[in-house]
Amino acid sequence: MIEKPLTSEDVEFVTTLHGEEEISFVVLMQPRGDQADVLLRAIDDLAMGEIKEAARELVGPEGKDAAQPAELALEVSVTALRQAGAEAVGQVVEEHPLDKLKAVVEEAQADEVIVLTAPHYVEEFFHRDWASRARHKVGVPVLRLFAHSE
Repeated sequence: MIEKPLTSEDVEFVTTLHGEEEISFVVLMQPRGDQADVLLRAIDDLAMGEIKEAARELVGPEGKDAAQPAELALEVSVTALRQAGAEAVGQVVEEHPLDKLKAVVEEAQADEVIVLTAPHYVEEFFHRDWASRARHKVGVPVLRLFAHSE
């Protein structure tokens, strides 16, 4: 599960996690949430000393307006994984992302879930981040990774 396009460093990292094993990915792209998420994202940015980023949380697509940028981010990410030699498919998940994640894990008989997101300190502190919530839902190991920035 990702929330922004994978960088080249992200792709290299996830495709080499298991050495020479053949791997495949089902990428679920979680678009930006609605206005309720803005405060949490801004607090996270401030906690990391990124004041400009905190101010930018007020601009940019939210909710349904985030669907098209999410589709593009997903396409870029899946293409990058394929170019790195991995098998990859993906989809944007707008509603009930953890239910969808669980269904994908069962359908694909996944060995693990990788949640690759920016740091969300407030959500992580209260165990409300995607990785913490997924650990209680999917039935396979969940690896939490911080996404790189380009």
